[in-house]
Amino acid sequence: MPPPSTGRNRVTLHRSAHLEDPGADLLNRAQSIWGRFGRIVMIVIGVAAVAGALAFFTLQTRVRAEDQAGDKLADANTLFWQGDYKRSQDLAKSVEQQWPGTPSGIDAHRLSGDDAYWSGDFKTAVTEYRSYLSSAKKGLLADGVRRSLAYALESDKQYAEASTLYTQLVGTFDRESSAEFLAAAARCQREAGHKEDAVKLLQRLLDEFGETSYANAARIDLAELTATH
Repeated sequence: MPPPSTGRNRVTLHRSAHLEDPGADLLNRAQSIWGRFGRIVMIVIGVAAVAGALAFFTLQTRVRAEDQAGDKLADANTLFWQGDYKRSQDLAKSVEQQWPGTPSGIDAHRLSGDDAYWSGDFKTAVTEYRSYLSSAKKGLLADGVRRSLAYALESDKQYAEASTLYTQLVGTFDRESSAEFLAAAARCQREAGHKEDAVKLLQRLLDEFGETSYANAARIDLAELTATH
């Protein structure tokens, strides 16, 4: 007959049962893993928190910079429409220099180009328009700047490049504008002494856009060119 169980035996059995408990074993393993890798986890969490804070403050800084640049560019734009091209250009250039990476900093090149063009400084206009297009390549405003660039090139007597750009713009806007570009391209070719190319462009204008307001002038120009061709 086995001896009666004592309190000590019960404690021993309880401890053995506790040690054999799957839940306790899992907890022990978790504690062991946390002891080994907990510091790494905390470091990763800390780094992520710092990166998030930096991203937030960077975004806020960019927003404030754009607000400041936009306000200053708005003043420059007002001066442009008032015909004060010199002061408008000075303000636009300061926006370019202080906030070069902002949308307003990029758009300042366009406005500075307009100021230069209407001041008769066509070389600067070409440079500014190209600077704008190096950052803003697509969109309606970019196409408008290409149009301005073509006129600036023509005014600077860079006829070959101007004619090419005019031709590339055909079909970008409405039909009236397309006829305008072909007429301008023909004008550039004529100025460059390339009468045959001018004749082709004028004929294309009449064939594709004969109903536009540029058609009558194109017929007269074509008659003049073919009469001496």
